[in-house]
Amino acid sequence: MGNVRDLEVEVVEVKGRCPVYRVGDRFYIREGWKLEAPKLLCLHALTALMPYYIALSRGISPRELGLGKDSVAYLQCLDPHERTGGGTVIFAVRAIEE
Repeated sequence: MGNVRDLEVEVVEVKGRCPVYRVGDRFYIREGWKLEAPKLLCLHALTALMPYYIALSRGISPRELGLGKDSVAYLQCLDPHERTGGGTVIFAVRAIEE
């Protein structure tokens, strides 16, 4: 598949109270499309990632996408914790250099 990079998605912040994620949790997107997760995931995370994971896995920089100032893209889940009483989770997405 060419220069496809694996991506690591890490929880870096939780605003409010999320029943699924904790800071430091990680999951991976392998080979540009295979989801690898050591525990349950929330679909809010995946919907936030969907528009960007292909571009990031193919080497387009987070800066070019307007998602960060360096090699880390920052995304957040779609749960507006101020309105729902849930938790808004901030994710850092990094290409894994091999």
